Amino acid sequence: SGVGKSCLLHRFVEDAFCEDQTQTIGVEFGAKVVQLLGKRVKLQIWDTAGQERYKSVTRAYYRGSIGCLIVYDITNRSSFEHIPQWLADVRQLAGKDVVVMLIGNKADLASADKRVVTHNEASLYAQENNLMHFETSAATGELVPDAFLKVAKTALMQCDANEEAEPEPTEKSVNLSSDSNEKDGKCQC
Repeated sequence: SGVGKSCLLHRFVEDAFCEDQTQTIGVEFGAKVVQLLGKRVKLQIWDTAGQERYKSVTRAYYRGSIGCLIVYDITNRSSFEHIPQWLADVRQLAGKDVVVMLIGNKADLASADKRVVTHNEASLYAQENNLMHFETSAATGELVPDAFLKVAKTALMQCDANEEAEPEPTEKSVNLSSDSNEKDGKCQC
């Protein structure tokens, strides 16, 4: 809660920053059409509320997701400490193959000595949990499009690879004629 998820969504979709963003109640939605890998792709982005009281509602939006951004505030240790639970929920409900990026938001405040979660600490956590990691600033726009597009591109490549990996249906047959399966009067199964 209060890490800047809605501001990131607004920055990505509208390329604008809203100073007085209110807390999300339940879920908000945003969409943007982008060019990725030579394809026109519509990204549908669900911004779920971070407060515990909305968790039962927001968890329903994880199902069927192919990409996820888990956001923490680099100036708020508690937001970083909640990541394992968010990650467990995402992997349980969206599936183990969901593309996940860990985002440290409010990078514009790092130089003001307000940082309490180091870049190295978050990067190590991301690496240990097979996550991508970016630090962004919804206020300045720093790396916001890069983060969304990296997740989208990775998810699209993964979907394309899964489609290509699906085997073509084949017919298998077993020859049951006596001369091919019998040797010395015994079955060769």
